[in-house]
Amino acid sequence: MALDFGTSTGGFSHWAKTSGLEIVLYVLGGLIVARFLSWVGNRITDRIDLNYQEGDALVRSEATKHRHALAQVITWVLITIVYVLVTIEVLQRLGFAVSSLVAPATVLGAALGFGAQRVVQDILAGFFIITERQYGFGDVVSIMAVGAGESALGTVEDVTLRVTRLRSSDGEVITIPNGQIVKVVNLSKDWARAVVDVPVPTSADINHVNDILRTVGREAFADLDLEPLLLDEPSVMGVESIEVDTVNIRMVARTLPGKQFQVGRELRVRVAAALGRDGIFVGPELAVDQPGEEHR
Repeated sequence: MALDFGTSTGGFSHWAKTSGLEIVLYVLGGLIVARFLSWVGNRITDRIDLNYQEGDALVRSEATKHRHALAQVITWVLITIVYVLVTIEVLQRLGFAVSSLVAPATVLGAALGFGAQRVVQDILAGFFIITERQYGFGDVVSIMAVGAGESALGTVEDVTLRVTRLRSSDGEVITIPNGQIVKVVNLSKDWARAVVDVPVPTSADINHVNDILRTVGREAFADLDLEPLLLDEPSVMGVESIEVDTVNIRMVARTLPGKQFQVGRELRVRVAAALGRDGIFVGPELAVDQPGEEHR
């Protein structure tokens, strides 16, 4: 039964001093608690990030990424619960019997169930993303969504139960509902691989080129600046493809997660310089960054 203020001004005045004041206090209290929870959540995530930045680790550990994402999700859930509880209390002060709304709420819930399928799907998908540690804050990912013409590539800035937010290389913020995600390529989980394809003229001595590339790999692994990013010595896989006037020789290196782009650029510079000293000029493809390299 909705609230009846009565016909007298005194009735409304009495309601304003009792239930009306309680409604105002509940709303203000709910906003304050929500802001406090948001502040605590931000402090926790900042502490997690600070521990990483002040530590000796070159990249975030999977546990750090998971803790950051989990803190964001828990904060979001707690704030949602606060808003729901405040709404229930306000409805009671307005004269609505919450218990009498169970039956209508059931019907309304069934109706909303059909219209809110995507919301439920987003929340369930977000739950599994968090619990399965598919990706977390700071990961470089490529996400394919339903109906999207191309994948969204960027660094994860926020993961909630409903959406994932990425920051692209152009500074754009991309928001993707979790339920619409059909494919995720995590470019910075556990370890990564830098792939360098070296196009050399067909007239070049392939065995000699392989020897030069192996020397470049050994020197890179011995370099004090580059060695910490490498998990092992870069290796030469051999001829990857043969074209009309060039032969592509592939060189690969296992790196720390997210560092494959930096290592790949450094290896290309070293390979071009080493081959140039021997009079072997590589094709322009060697200078082109691989997709996604602008993120690191």
